[in-house]
Amino acid sequence: MATLPSSTINLALVPGGQEPARLPFNLEAEKALLGALLLENRLLEEIILQLREEHFHEPLHGRIFGQIKRLADLNMVANPVTLRPLFETDTALTELGGPAYLLHLTEDPSAMIAARDCARQIYDLALLRALVRVGADLVQAATDTSGEVAPQKQIEAAEEALYQVAETGDTASGAQDFAGAAAKAVAMAANAMKSGGHLSGLTTGLEGINSKIGGLHNSDLLILAGRPAMGKTALATNIAFSTAYQFKKDQRDGIQPSTGAPVAFFSLEMSADQLANRILSEQARISSENLRMGRINQSEFNELARAAQDLHDLPLYIDDTPALSIAALRARARRLKRQKKIGLIVVDYLQLLQGTGRSVSDGRVAEISEITRGLKTLAKELDLPVIALSQLSRQVENRDDKRPQLSDLRESGSIEQDADIVLFVFREEYYHESKKPEDGSEKFQAWLEKADRLRGRAEVIVAKQRHGATGTVPLVFEREFTRFADPADGAWTGGDWGE
Repeated sequence: MATLPSSTINLALVPGGQEPARLPFNLEAEKALLGALLLENRLLEEIILQLREEHFHEPLHGRIFGQIKRLADLNMVANPVTLRPLFETDTALTELGGPAYLLHLTEDPSAMIAARDCARQIYDLALLRALVRVGADLVQAATDTSGEVAPQKQIEAAEEALYQVAETGDTASGAQDFAGAAAKAVAMAANAMKSGGHLSGLTTGLEGINSKIGGLHNSDLLILAGRPAMGKTALATNIAFSTAYQFKKDQRDGIQPSTGAPVAFFSLEMSADQLANRILSEQARISSENLRMGRINQSEFNELARAAQDLHDLPLYIDDTPALSIAALRARARRLKRQKKIGLIVVDYLQLLQGTGRSVSDGRVAEISEITRGLKTLAKELDLPVIALSQLSRQVENRDDKRPQLSDLRESGSIEQDADIVLFVFREEYYHESKKPEDGSEKFQAWLEKADRLRGRAEVIVAKQRHGATGTVPLVFEREFTRFADPADGAWTGGDWGE
């Protein structure tokens, strides 16, 4: 009977005359595992979540493994006798002696003892072969200049391929027993209790929002939307800074687990230095406009330098690359997850992202659907919250009541569907200023009194929340420092402004 070789084989020579790469495999381990499974089908239950047909180097072994799984799914016994009719026309098995090869696999009962170790080795060697192939593809693509030369796209594709290899066979996404899920739920409740009864996720830095949504939770997609000048970028920056600063503070104090986390901020509209300017303005309590124009005195400059020194190791990573595609953003996010252990992603804003190009013919709505699905998938894939800013349609301006609604979201169908939480930023003060009557008119005094009441007032409207109730969170907006804050004690009760 013919036998299969059990040593490594050569891959094609790599460019530059280097030694040929070798694909690692162990056919003896593959035969031992198949023999053990044919002798005791119940062993399949212990390895089926991890091992798949394509992990076997010998295609015939993969087909045998697949038929064993299929028979097990049908509650049938898988042994050489039941497998024989399924391989009568398999030329590869015929060349090795036909059904006698299946019997040969079961000749060593001791293989049952090492079945788990054989499965582990087969899986590990499959990952190594995948790495070799990714490397070979990368070398080939990088040395082929006959077509379009796009090194950045090649890097992004390589990162995605490597991440897929790393995630291959991960059983964490499979079904878990209730005890494990309940333990996570209890841990979240414990965190919320320790924080004073309102925070089970990452902090937003704003007590009102923390109390309403319980913080930022892993795998959630949060949409933060508003019309221009409402302050959605300012709020997103405040949240990103607070989450990163809390992590830095907890690390310094030795507190685990932290309600903060390193943050990745993808700014498609503003540059990194503009965002840094906002954060320094807020922390140094210097007008952002004066800071940008250089209208500051020595004392303010000293305060600015102190704030910059205090924040020099802030775990906030800003990517201001314009016109990113959703695929490129996901590749960069995966890299930051590996390298910086980020726990929160902020995207400003999703309408500036580009799709893969496959949906262009279907229009912008289809492209936005692809983007929002991609962001939600990213949140689940990296197990962290993603905050995506979004514009609102102009129909808000045509209503007397300017408070936004879910239907005001641009391409709202997909955004509303994919989002776990939708937050709207609303400042009535902005709209009231545009209604200013002439000085000295009868309406001017009434307008002025209302302007005084509205000055600095802002609202975050929780329009959708899968995990809790909707409602409104009052905030204070300090326009000079582009900063949102909680109202002073007693300024609001139960979500409503006191008059």
